[in-house]
Amino acid sequence: MQLSLELFVETPEKSLDFYQRVLGFEIHGAASAEYTMLKNGDAVIAINSRSVLLTDHPLRIETGDRVGLGVEIVLKVADVEGAYRTAKESGWPVSDLALQPWGLHDFRLIDPDGYYVRVTGAHAS
Repeated sequence: MQLSLELFVETPEKSLDFYQRVLGFEIHGAASAEYTMLKNGDAVIAINSRSVLLTDHPLRIETGDRVGLGVEIVLKVADVEGAYRTAKESGWPVSDLALQPWGLHDFRLIDPDGYYVRVTGAHAS
């Protein structure tokens, strides 16, 4: 089994910039304003324009509603220090890199639409 995420966003250009510049994803295949697939290793995130959803679609939200409430996107990386440096250098607000009680280092950030992202080392140090 593999997992891909599809995020429905207000402004795809902002999300694409965030996932590429801050988290190191690359566009995979064709890019469009409605749907663009991003990959980083085995992680796949598709960015979709919220405007493509029909008004009665279960994922449709009103502007100002909190998206992704109750969901944490966890990205496991081999080099969490390197990922942290890249994120910090982008100028995007990120938490400190911290050692968690379960033995992994991680940092957290919130994407342009309010999706909560945790970037964590793949192995305890």
